[in-house]
Parts: sequence; structure tokens; C-alpha cells
Amino acid sequence: MGDSPQVKHYMTKNVITVTPETFNEDVIKLMKDTGHDGFPVEIEGSVIGMVTAFDLLLKEWVQKVKDIMSTDVVVADQDMSINDAARVMFRMGISRLPVINKEGNLVGIITNTDIVRSHIERSTPLKVNYFKKTLEQVYGLKTKLKRMKVKTSTLRPTQNKIYADELQGRTYELKRGLAEPTIVAKTGNRYVLVDGHHRTVAALKLGYDEIDSYVIELDQDIKLGLEKTADKEGIYTFDDIEIIDDAQHPLIAVTGSLRKESKKREREDNK
Repeated sequence: MGDSPQVKHYMTKNVITVTPETFNEDVIKLMKDTGHDGFPVEIEGSVIGMVTAFDLLLKEWVQKVKDIMSTDVVVADQDMSINDAARVMFRMGISRLPVINKEGNLVGIITNTDIVRSHIERSTPLKVNYFKKTLEQVYGLKTKLKRMKVKTSTLRPTQNKIYADELQGRTYELKRGLAEPTIVAKTGNRYVLVDGHHRTVAALKLGYDEIDSYVIELDQDIKLGLEKTADKEGIYTFDDIEIIDDAQHPLIAVTGSLRKESKKREREDNK
């Protein structure tokens, strides 16, 4: 993908659209069925407007899309950089951009969620390269890096617990195709899961046989410290991982504590 990922690499290609003659009652039903809060309006592949929940809520009720849609629509070329698209969306206060090709035809849509996903995926290689270099330095060996699908049944977990609320979030991401790849170390014929336990458990619960991963292949068969620690804790399969459902993820718990502390200070100041 290079140093400048483009809109076409992250956009949703299967775009749900409406026409100027679509009844607004049907748009509301479409919003309920899909969970989307806006749709491009097109005629023969060309975007001529956008209809959103705000149009339906704030404007006077009319029967058809053509009488309520916004016609000044910002669109993005599919070859536009993801960073430029993000800046446009931020500056203009919009949450989605229809995407067109050189012929001006609609080929996709990019949303705030897609922008976030692009930044997540670009941060993952930093973690991968850091762990890769650490392995090489600590064990004095060479490694190769591959991005590939790994069978969930072959992965060796190394974490003794995960959190139910984060598991729910990762499940949502996987369903939407937003989850970043896991990080796996291949030593001998073993695939050791380094990062991505919530994602992998979510994939297993969804019945996925494979999961997208960055795989670091070691040129020697050695037992990693992660494996030794997992052995001591009795973690050999994902069934051995405890799912904590009565506590939030530590970061969330800290945030909640900060809010409580802030309210406590406010009460003291008001005394």
C-alpha cells in the first residue's frame, strides 16, 4: 500500500443508494434496516445529492428524496490520500464522503470509521517491527515477516484472561471488517499468539476458521518466554483463558475513576 494509502483501499464498495424518486418513508425504513444514517442519491451512477437523518428530522416533511436531499455534496476521488480525505471531513464537519472514479461514477463511500481503521492498521506495523527486532536481539536470530491468514485452531494463546466488554467490541469490529491483524510468532511448527487475544476469541466465537495476522517467522525452533510463562499458568488452549465479565478493561476502569474523582472535587469546591 506504500506510505500514502488511498481512499480506494479503505472505502466500502457496496454502497446503498437511493434515487430522487425514492419515498422518504422508504429511506426511514432503510435506515432502520441497515443502521446507516445517510445515503448518496444517484442517477445512473452519478451522485447528485445526499439524504441524511438530519434532513428527515430538521426539514419540513415531504414525500420524496428529491425535495429534501442536500445537493451540494462533497465527493472524494478514489485515488485521494486517506490523510487528505480525513482533513476534508474534519474541516467540513462531515462524517462520510461518496467516492467516485475518474469517470465521475460512484464506486464507494468512506466514513469516519474507515478513517479510524486506516490509522489503526498503520500503527500495527510499528508494534510488529518492535517485537520483531526484540526477538532478533534477545535470541540472536533472524526473522521473516509475513501477513497472512492463520488458522485459529493452530494458535497457542499466551494470555490468561480477557475482558468481556473488550471482547464485545472486538466482535463488533470483526463483523464490520474493522479489526486490525493479530501478531503471531512462528517458531518451529508452533504459532504463538503475541497480540490479539480478544480478537482471536471473538473470531472463534463467530466461527471463523482463520484470522488475519502478521506472522514473524523465526529461523530457529526455540521456546519463547511467552510460551514458558503460559505453561506455568496452565494456558494451552483458548478454553483456558478466563473471561472477566464483572470488571471493565483497566483503561476504562481508570477513566471511570477519574470521572468519579472529578465529581468528588466539584462537590468539595461547592461546599
